Amino acid sequence: MRSSAQPQNGGENYPIHHPNFHSTVSLRKLRRFNYLILLFRIAAFSSSLASFVFMLSTSRSSSVPSSPRWYHFDAFRLVVGANAIVAVYSLFEMVASVWEISRGATLFSEVLQVWFDFGHDQVFAYLLLSADSAGTALARVLKGMDTCTEWSAFCIETDIAISLGFVGFLFLGFSSVLSGFRVACFVIKGSRFHL
Repeated sequence: MRSSAQPQNGGENYPIHHPNFHSTVSLRKLRRFNYLILLFRIAAFSSSLASFVFMLSTSRSSSVPSSPRWYHFDAFRLVVGANAIVAVYSLFEMVASVWEISRGATLFSEVLQVWFDFGHDQVFAYLLLSADSAGTALARVLKGMDTCTEWSAFCIETDIAISLGFVGFLFLGFSSVLSGFRVACFVIKGSRFHL
């Protein structure tokens, strides 16, 4: 009887390589997961861009030169800057998500993409939260003064912009949870896929 370690017919033993198997059910789950991330990125982009536009439009609400403008207040400048940064970042991540969905591969190497997404989602979510918190504190101070009685349109537009910024934070936070799940899968299994 021959041992299985000996080559048969004078040939050499070659190890049999089995590629990773993904069932159609798991591929559908993966596709659904990628579309969910894309949906959260689109929502974060839309709300951050809308917040940015609303805050910029406060300077057009009155033709009186003494009316308050967003750039007269440091906290509102922070809100504008943070929402602009998050909108640009979300646009980049939307492109990366569409790339991953259409090509089946990440824009960068897998390890870099996983940590890039998670790290930047965290940083920009907290940037947006801190900017909108500072804007909320200033808006509350302005409501206690005569500013909002004289220039109510300014206060309403800044409230809308800050609210949209908080919505952007929520969607970026949801994206961060999903990218954190990908990091955990990568650390445990060596792949961003949870399947």
